[in-house]
Amino acid sequence: MNRGDFDEMVPLPASGRVFTATRRVRLGDASPVGRLRLDACARYLQDVANDDSRDAGLPNPTAWVARRTVLRVRQFPQYLDMLTLRTWCSGLGSRWAERRYSVTGHDPITHEPAEHACIEATTLWVHVDMQTMKPIVVPTDFASLYGEAAAGRTVSARLHLPSRPGDIATATTGWPLRFTDFDVLGHVNNAVYWSMIEQQMARLRSFRAPFTVTLDHHDAIDVGSEVHVAVADTEAGFDVWVTTSAGSVAAVARAIR
Repeated sequence: MNRGDFDEMVPLPASGRVFTATRRVRLGDASPVGRLRLDACARYLQDVANDDSRDAGLPNPTAWVARRTVLRVRQFPQYLDMLTLRTWCSGLGSRWAERRYSVTGHDPITHEPAEHACIEATTLWVHVDMQTMKPIVVPTDFASLYGEAAAGRTVSARLHLPSRPGDIATATTGWPLRFTDFDVLGHVNNAVYWSMIEQQMARLRSFRAPFTVTLDHHDAIDVGSEVHVAVADTEAGFDVWVTTSAGSVAAVARAIR
């Protein structure tokens, strides 16, 4: 799979809404060697997105579900690092919108944000009806709030990773779900999938930054589901398929250096 427009990291806009927040890497966010874990980073991103939506006055900030996330790690923040997170709308569709993120550390001497981001990310969020969880058109005032930053760029909701391994040799294990994995929507939270990526990084000790991970979300995982994780190592990294015993595909991820 070649990279394409779906994982393009558009630059910070010259004008338009850009929301900024800060986070410090805390003990529960760091790996045993002290770097920021990917699941913690995913929580940061979804939190700053929700904070931005609330600050902008959107009618229902939680009525968005992730369709695809691309995380590009240049270098890992470390335990107790102060981070600046910037987010903006980088593309629009009829029932979805793309959100860009830039995570920057602070200079240890001046305490100002560093010149280059240590993590860049983009997530395609689909606007849904909270009763049916079906996609619906974006709010009428969404473009007036975020359109300037998007600068006329349109995005597709089509997924790109293969939904099944096919003939690729895989190793499959079970993934036990915990009560704490579920969020207010009653589904497994997005950050849990990044814990699955972390598990593979712990197995492949040579897989280190810089790298890019693309995560496609398919079906939600509900309470009581039995989850299986299939992994195939590649020359560039690894692929992951998350499925349930009912036969549904929950997510597919590709990690490449």
